[in-house]
Amino acid sequence: MTASLIERVRERLATEASPLTPGVVAAAIRAESGGLLGDTEVLSSLRVLQTELTGAGLLEPLLSADGTTDVLVTAPDAVWVDDGNGLRRSTVRFPDEAAVRRLAQRLALLAGRRLDEAQPWVDGQLAGPGGATVRLHAVLPPVAVDGTCLSLRVLRPATQDLASLTASGAIASDAAELLRAVIDARLAFLISGGTGCGKTTLLAALLGAVAASERIVCVEDAAELAPPHPHLVKLVARGANVEGIGEITVRDLVRQALRMRPDRIVVGEVRGAEVVDLLGALNTGHDGGAGTVHANSPAEVPARLEALGALGGLGTAALRSQVAAAVQVLLHVGRDREGRRRLSEIAVLQRGVDGVLDVRTAWHADTGLASGASTLRRMLAERGVS
Repeated sequence: MTASLIERVRERLATEASPLTPGVVAAAIRAESGGLLGDTEVLSSLRVLQTELTGAGLLEPLLSADGTTDVLVTAPDAVWVDDGNGLRRSTVRFPDEAAVRRLAQRLALLAGRRLDEAQPWVDGQLAGPGGATVRLHAVLPPVAVDGTCLSLRVLRPATQDLASLTASGAIASDAAELLRAVIDARLAFLISGGTGCGKTTLLAALLGAVAASERIVCVEDAAELAPPHPHLVKLVARGANVEGIGEITVRDLVRQALRMRPDRIVVGEVRGAEVVDLLGALNTGHDGGAGTVHANSPAEVPARLEALGALGGLGTAALRSQVAAAVQVLLHVGRDREGRRRLSEIAVLQRGVDGVLDVRTAWHADTGLASGASTLRRMLAERGVS
């Protein structure tokens, strides 16, 4: 089946008002081929078109597999998958670079975005398998020098609780006790870590441990958090459409959350100027708030927050004061030597005498309790939690 025939069939099907059943697609193939294809050729072409026109095409089985978090395409013969144990090269192959480009452009259209020479990259979201959301990113040549690069991240609803994460080894039993105490004491916390390390999974588990009498308002860029909590309100940001209008930012939603009588405000990922509104909320009586942030270690979180605060027009001194008053605990997730996700560190955050934010480790997965444990114990005691 030639590329020109695929394109002609695609254009014909675009005008179809009825559902694209196999019969409708087969009729379109026969019509566009001039009736020259027999039943065997039509059936073969139908299989090709189903791959070209529906779902994620050749990548659909990888996205649907249990545990898949990322599918990455760097070349027609280089398709990588991460199922929680690090990246490995899959056996999936595209016929050529044009096939990768067609898939990237079709997925961009499904996400309500454009991807062409004038706009050679795209960032959007798609409906994924089993109710998951798939975050799409693609870059076309010549920006991507060696060919179209396609990145798909599967954002499955995070529903695990502390007990299941502890049983799986992602959280040590002594750390689980500390986490429950942090929740009971309504200490505000941030979860740091790299991409795909389990920040959202841990956040959902901690929110599931919040008392049922508390009202949690979650603000997210994509709907990932699904903790087992009876009083959870979810607000999800929205990107601009093809015409460049209709955008609703995380910062907009944080401001709305303040008017919804929250007991706790949670931001799924702090990545921009919304950090200013979040810190303002946590400093106006909303204890126990939480969020996630990208950082290589708890010690790097203050610098990361300072950079984000600058985007919102908040100076360094003002931000340090806000953070020191609003956030008490930092949790860091990472991967062990075998590539398994785990809670690796619990730290406390305070402002030093020189105004600089001081991060002290209270517990580490490899060494246990550390120097910051006494500070954390004091914070908990001040709130009546042992």
